[in-house]
Amino acid sequence: MRTSPWLRTAAALLATTALLTATALLTTGCRPTEAAPIEIRIATGSPTAVYYAFGQSLATILNRELPNVRASVLVTAASAQNVTMVTNGTAELGFTQADVLPITPTGGYQVSSMARVYDDLLHLVTRADDPIHQLTDIRDRRVSVGASGSGTEVTANRLLAVAGLTGVIRTEKLGLDASVAALRAGSIDAFFFSGGLPVNAIHELAADTPVRLVDLNAYIEPLRNAYREVYVARDVPRSVYGLDPVTTIANPNFLIVGPTLPENLVYELTRLLMQRRDELAAAHPAAARLSPLSAIATEPLPMHPGAARYYRSNKP
Repeated sequence: MRTSPWLRTAAALLATTALLTATALLTTGCRPTEAAPIEIRIATGSPTAVYYAFGQSLATILNRELPNVRASVLVTAASAQNVTMVTNGTAELGFTQADVLPITPTGGYQVSSMARVYDDLLHLVTRADDPIHQLTDIRDRRVSVGASGSGTEVTANRLLAVAGLTGVIRTEKLGLDASVAALRAGSIDAFFFSGGLPVNAIHELAADTPVRLVDLNAYIEPLRNAYREVYVARDVPRSVYGLDPVTTIANPNFLIVGPTLPENLVYELTRLLMQRRDELAAAHPAAARLSPLSAIATEPLPMHPGAARYYRSNKP
């Protein structure tokens, strides 16, 4: 049986098209069924603070161990901005202090938690030759209360309110790096910063500039009474910065998740967060405080279902 010239021409065209397609796929390394990678943007904070170091290490782990995930770290003003970004979908994960979490009109939250990671401690840093020995000594002085959109700004302003210092200091809104530079230059008299121990930028400052930490223990109960009961007392021992030990204000720190991440993915993210704790701790000592028992203490913030399933199925 003869094949018509038309059919022979059509067959040749189909074969050529198939060959060209296969060649293009081999050249580009693409496959027709290859899914687009899942983007995981982690909102952190200053490049010299704990959130960033923790986030960078976590992103490295996710990129290495989850083939279809592309993780990256975002430099931000920290907690308050991170919550906004996770809420509006410009970040999938973010670090935040407990005291900055906004409550919806119905009494709930727009984000959920993957873990409680460690506690942030509020530092009040001043030069050692400056006569600021207690909080009230900053009256009429130039003080950085943290960058706009940071957890530091929220906690510091609440502290100033309960201490009766609102409006009686000359405030600057500087991030950590800018605060350190300004204190070195003498353009501010003190600065607040809230972070996990040790804060590298403060450690480096203490190594080359005579500074002191101001004890804030007297204001923990007033803060708890006026705001939320998240605030607790924590010590900063001499071993952290080589400075005289103080007691200061701490509040829990959460790794939060946006509403769109699927349960199975969050399960895997939580699994790696817990199973790679040693690697995270090598990036920053604050991560050494991670444990399954402490990670689940996220109240009043609800746990994401994927994270909750991981902790239920991996009880210590």
